[in-house]
Formats: sequence, C-alpha cells, structure tokens
Amino acid sequence: MSDLFKNAVLWLVILGVLILIFSNISDRNKPDAMNYSQFVAEVNAGQVKQVTIDGLQISGEKTNGTKFESVRPAVEDPQLMPSLTKNNVIIEGTAPQRQSVLMQLLIASFPILLIVLLFMFFMRNMGGGAGGKNGPMSFGKSKAKLLSDDQIKITFADVAGADEAKQEVVEIVDFLKDPSRFKRLGATIPRGVLMVGPPGTGKTLLAKAIAGEAKVPFFSISGSDFVEMFVGVGASRVRDMFEQAKRHAPCIIFIDEIDAVGRHRGSGTGGGHDEREQTLNQMLVEMDGFEGNEGIIVIAATNRADVLDKALLRPGRFDRQVMVGLPDIKGREQILSVHLKKLPSVTGVDLKVLARGTPGFSGAQLANLVNEAALFAARRNKNTVDMHDFEDAKDKIYMGPERKSMVIRDEERRNTAYHESGHAIVAEVLPGTDPVHKVTIMPRGWALGVTWQLPEQDQISNYRDKMLNEISILFGGRIAEEIFMGQMSTGASNDFERATKIARAMVTKYGMSDKMGVMVYEEENQNGFFGNMGNRTISEATQQQVDQEVRRILDDQYKVARDVLESHKDTAHVMVKALMEWETIDRDQIRDIMEGREPQPPKVYVAENPVADAISKDGPSTPPPLPAS
Repeated sequence: MSDLFKNAVLWLVILGVLILIFSNISDRNKPDAMNYSQFVAEVNAGQVKQVTIDGLQISGEKTNGTKFESVRPAVEDPQLMPSLTKNNVIIEGTAPQRQSVLMQLLIASFPILLIVLLFMFFMRNMGGGAGGKNGPMSFGKSKAKLLSDDQIKITFADVAGADEAKQEVVEIVDFLKDPSRFKRLGATIPRGVLMVGPPGTGKTLLAKAIAGEAKVPFFSISGSDFVEMFVGVGASRVRDMFEQAKRHAPCIIFIDEIDAVGRHRGSGTGGGHDEREQTLNQMLVEMDGFEGNEGIIVIAATNRADVLDKALLRPGRFDRQVMVGLPDIKGREQILSVHLKKLPSVTGVDLKVLARGTPGFSGAQLANLVNEAALFAARRNKNTVDMHDFEDAKDKIYMGPERKSMVIRDEERRNTAYHESGHAIVAEVLPGTDPVHKVTIMPRGWALGVTWQLPEQDQISNYRDKMLNEISILFGGRIAEEIFMGQMSTGASNDFERATKIARAMVTKYGMSDKMGVMVYEEENQNGFFGNMGNRTISEATQQQVDQEVRRILDDQYKVARDVLESHKDTAHVMVKALMEWETIDRDQIRDIMEGREPQPPKVYVAENPVADAISKDGPSTPPPLPAS
C-alpha cells in the first residue's frame, strides 16, 4: 500500500469523525419543528410571541421562550396575517439577500483565476517557472553547469602520461592564481586552449584537473548542448553562457566535443542560415569581438581538429593548441601506477612489463585493463590482484574473451594450428620483425586462433622493409594451409585484406615503389555531407600501373613466405603438435621450437597470495536440492 493511499484514507476518517461531531452539536441547538396546523393552533391559543416569515419558512419564539420552526404549505392562507395581528404576535420579515459587488467580481473572475493558477502550477513542476532553469521557456538559457571547488577532487597529481600537455595548462592555473607575475612582463592571459588528441587520452581529465587546481568558477558544457530544435537557440545559449561567465570572472569555460558546433562553415545544406553556423558565429564574436572578455578562459576538447573552422583556431580565440597524444612506454607506466594505487591489494605486478606489453593503449584503455584484472581476481576469489590476472586481462582486451564452449572438429583445429604456426614461423625467421609473444588456437572473439606479436620498443614511424615483412607474415597462414593440409580456408580473408591495404598504401601514399616513384596517387577521402566526395586524380593507364605494382609486391612477398615455410617444415610440425596438446604456447616455448629444442610444458601458475575461502566452513558444500513438485 502506497503512502499516498494511506494518507488519503487517514484524512477521510478524520473528516468523517468531524462531520459526525458537528452534526451532533448542530442537532442539539436545533429549534423544535412543528407542522403548520399546530403552528396555527398555537397562534390562536396565544402561545406565540414572535414570528419571522421568510417565504415558506416560518420561525419564531413562543411565550415560554422556546424556539420553533415550521413550513407553510405552498397554498395561499389569507387568514394567517389577521390571526397573527389579532393575537398580538410580533411579525418580522427578511429582506431578499443580495450579493456584494466583491462577491460578484470574485464569482465572475474565478474561472480565469483557476486557469492562471493551474498554468503556474504546471510551469513550476516543469522546472523553476516559465523562464527558470529547465523550464519550458528556458530554451534560450545556457545549459552550462557551474562547478564549485568542492565538487571536483581531481588534481594534476591524478593526471599522468601527458607531461607536455599538463605543463601547458599548468601555466593557465598559475596565471589565474598570480596574474601579476605574467603581467609585469607584458604577457596576457590566453583566451582559449584547444586540447586535441585521440579518444581516451585524458583531455576531459585534464580539464577536471584544471577545475580542481584553479579554485575559480568552472563552467562545463558539451558542444551538442547548444543546438536543439528551435532556431536561434544555440546563439542565445552562447550569449547567456558568456554573460554568466562575465559575472563570475575570472573563470573557466570548458566545452567538450566542440566539433559538434565548430565545423567548417558552408558545408551544410542551409548555407549561412544553418543553425550550427549561427552558433559558431556567436561563439567567434564572444571569444574575440568588440567586447572583451577579460578573465574568461575557454578550454575546448576535440578529437576532430581537422574539421574545425579556421576562424576558430586563430590566435586571439584559441591561442594554444595542446596535443594530448597516446602515451609512450614511460607514460603508460606512470598511468598504470596511478590506477594501481586505487586497488586495495596488488602482488607481484611488474609495471615495466605491463607498459611494454600495451603499445598504443590510451589512458582509458589502461584504466580498463586494471579494472579487468581486478574483475579476474574477484572471479577467482582472490584477496589481491597479481600479474597472472593482468596477463589474462591483457589477452582478453587484445584478442577477445575465450570461447571455451565452442565445439571444433580435430581436423579444423589442426588446420587452425598450421595456419597460426605459419604466421609465427615467418615472423620469427624474417629479420627486423616484432617477436612473437604468444600463439593460441583457443577461439577468441571472432577468430579461431591468434598469433600475437609485441614490439620491443614504441614505434614512431614504419619502414619499407618492415612493411614488406609484415605482408609476408600475413601470407604465412594461407601458405601453411596449402603446404601441410593441401586445402584453402576462408580464415585468411582478413590477412589478405590487410596485406593488400599495406601494399597499396606503399605504392600510392608513401612512395615506396621504385617503378611508380614518390608521387601520391591517392588522396585522402573527404567525407562530405553527401558521402564520399573524393575526386579522381590519376588516369586509367596510371591506375593500371599502380595495380600491377601492388600485384608485384604481393606476389614477391608471397614467394618469400612460401620459401620460409618450405625450409621449416619440421619446425611447423613440432609447433602444431605443441598447439594441439596445450592450445597456447608462450614466448619461451616458441624460442625452444625455433632453436630445435623440445618445448617445455606450460608454466603452472602458483598464486603468491592466499585465495579467499568463498565457502563457509560450517555450511554444506552444495546447496540443498529443490523440493519435488
């Protein structure tokens, strides 16, 4: 039973009791009722002292002091008044009741007042009145959230792996805290800072750290919050946001995903009247127009700096563009150390090994890695998180979850084993390739098997020899199927797609073909409003030459991979045997196989920490059976 229903029942009971009480009281003080015949007899007997006649209602007082009431029948009685006069009864009448002017006005205006009150009630329930926050008439108001000092606890100590970017924004905080140190040298505070970088690198985290360190009013808004269904709303919200910021200056405005409103003008279908462009124009004026905004710093974040309007990027609006890139091996180690501090217990975790084994990971992905490791430890009922959990978490993120329940025929497992061993052998034999970290035929994600290579160092640039070797490694899987199984499967489709893409990029974009030279034969696709708007820049004859050169590169590397596998047949058989027996082989086992030694069995992991007892000592080991139906 709901509280509302209970309250309603209680009030109904109270109302009933009150009605009963007042009815009894009124009944006690009620005058005696008599019929009309008795009333006439009492008058003729001289027992009535005074009467008051109100239409058909007759009330009065007897000579003994008692009150009475009577009702005259709806027929004429011409004898009544002479009888009353004859018996010396005091006769009184009642004047007809007339409504006062105030009451008439109240009755006339009641419907209008009722409508107005209902409208005000609904408006208040919809959010702070008609023009208040989130009200129905507040669509022109800014949706920026004002954050106080105690709402954000993140500081620069929580930001790791982006030292250069952090230094750029630290100066802004220093300027807000002590502007005289910069002004005495003639320096002015930057009007805007644009943080650019891939997703998950910590752009929003940096903004939160600025808010936590600056101790000044901090307005936060998303780029998509400006534009809605009403025309002119975006520009109105920009004006309102900057007006609020002026009242709280010095302050910081943070606009997340500014590319939602800051794209190139003229690319939409509405021309200059596009709602998004109107919003951008207003933002350009507010950031650097005739009216200065002293003490207001705009910080924006985006991962699509290439689509932003040039007028937005000029000095005076966004004076600084801070690149927040993917962390290097040192940065990944710092980020992991920050996230590991949040875990209550960690045992035997080597941060350098983890940082080396996660190339290309962003800060968000490293945070997800730590969380997945903690989930693995919790799944195993451990008291602490160790390196074994991190390895399993890394495998899951890189290669997908294990599909242990998948039923695969032995012939298909053997074919997958030869396929993956082909990749691994070619990768180990060819010079300058990344070492093979792990080979598995355990289905993960959408793949039946995975050959995992890990670079020894972070790679800044790619090189021709390494790209050619990568093509050969991709061909190794299909070639191994042909040589050892005498068949072709569809499992190599993704390998061929990647190999073709690499070869075409070498010819058309990177100038790595002696025949075609250093000319760029393929422009970047410009995805406009109506889809791919790329223009053809080369002739049909040149395109044929490009295709021939791509074909030549692929054929040459296919032959290289085949020669490698033809000369290492025994190695392939040993690796396949190990994979069929253990399903996964690591770096040490791969090294043993390549050097002609018998591979060692997989290491049995022994927990360095006690395992939590998930089952009570006193209770049964299994739950009791369900009762029979």
